[in-house]
Amino acid sequence: MKPQQLAEFKQSLVHPTRTTLAAVLALLAAQLLGLPEVYWAPVTTMVVMQSTLGAALKISGQRLAGTALGSVAGALLVAGFGSHVLVYGIGVFGLGLLCTAVGLDRTAYRFAGITLTVIMLVARSEPAWLAGLHRFIEVSVGIIVGLIVTAMWPDAEASPVEPPPQKPAT
Repeated sequence: MKPQQLAEFKQSLVHPTRTTLAAVLALLAAQLLGLPEVYWAPVTTMVVMQSTLGAALKISGQRLAGTALGSVAGALLVAGFGSHVLVYGIGVFGLGLLCTAVGLDRTAYRFAGITLTVIMLVARSEPAWLAGLHRFIEVSVGIIVGLIVTAMWPDAEASPVEPPPQKPAT
C-alpha cells in the first residue's frame, strides 16, 4: 500500500471509530441510568455524530425540543383519550401547528412526530407519562454524548474549509 493510500485508509477509520465510541458510551450511560429502552440513546448519538459540531448543536436543539413536545403531547393524549387513530392523527397535526406557533422548524416537528408515535403506538405496561419521560431522557443522553464526543474529537473531514485569502486593499 502506498503512503497516500495508507493515510487515506487511516483517515477512513476515524469517523467509524468516533461514532462507535460515542454510540457505546451512550448505550452504557443509558444502561447506567436504568432506562427501559436504552437503544434510543445510541440511535440519537449516531444521528448527532453525522455532523460538524456547529451543525450538531443546531439539529440537537431541534431534536431535543421536538422530543420534549412529542413526549408531553403523547403522554397527555394517551392519558386523556387513549391511543385511538383519530386521537393520534389530531396529535400529529396539532404538533405541526404547535411547532410553527413557537417558531420551531420542520426538524423539530419531525422529531416531535416520531416521539408522539413511539409514545402513542408502542404497547407498554408503564403509564404513558413515564414512557414520555424515559424517551426524553434516552434522547437527551444520546444528544449529550454525541455532542461531547464531537467537541472533544472533531472530524477532520467535516471541518470547515479555510476561507480563500482576501485580496489586499488597493
